[in-house]
Amino acid sequence: MTQLNELPSNLPRPEDDGAANHLVGMRLPSLLLQGTNGKAVDLSKIAGLLVVYGYPMTGQPHVPLPEGWNDIPGARGCTPQTCGYRDHYDVFKDMGVEVFGLSVQSTAYQQEMAARLHLTFQVLSDSRYQFTNALNLPTFEVAGMTLLKRLTLIVKDAVIIAVHYPIFPSDSDASWVLNYLELVSRSKG
Repeated sequence: MTQLNELPSNLPRPEDDGAANHLVGMRLPSLLLQGTNGKAVDLSKIAGLLVVYGYPMTGQPHVPLPEGWNDIPGARGCTPQTCGYRDHYDVFKDMGVEVFGLSVQSTAYQQEMAARLHLTFQVLSDSRYQFTNALNLPTFEVAGMTLLKRLTLIVKDAVIIAVHYPIFPSDSDASWVLNYLELVSRSKG
């Protein structure tokens, strides 16, 4: 079994299907999402800049991924994406940017992953699809599950100002977002 934090070299590249084109300019919905630290978060109440990276699902050690997972464009790579945010988290904090992960897995599922990967930021559970449905986020079906397609929202004062979608490879996401934020900062500078 391939390690969860490794990306196979032959993964299919996701195409831009336009499913995130409507998001820039939208206001985040006011609702509570359970975090891995046991506290509920209303993202719409957070002032300033924040990054919400959404992903399909992280794998778990010794649990097989769904059949054909590596063949679904953009599905594989949730752990490397999350580790990228973990490894760059201090840079985001120094920029005054809060980071949140988001998936439809249960909080308990996410807590196992957060502990295993030593995350210092919260991952939020949208297991009831409230956030996903309110923003009409792109999803896909596999093994009887409806999962988020990988995307990242850059938000300022509860309004989405940029979207990274599709993301490939997944471990490039945090660096892409940091570059975007630095460009925006320099242009205002």
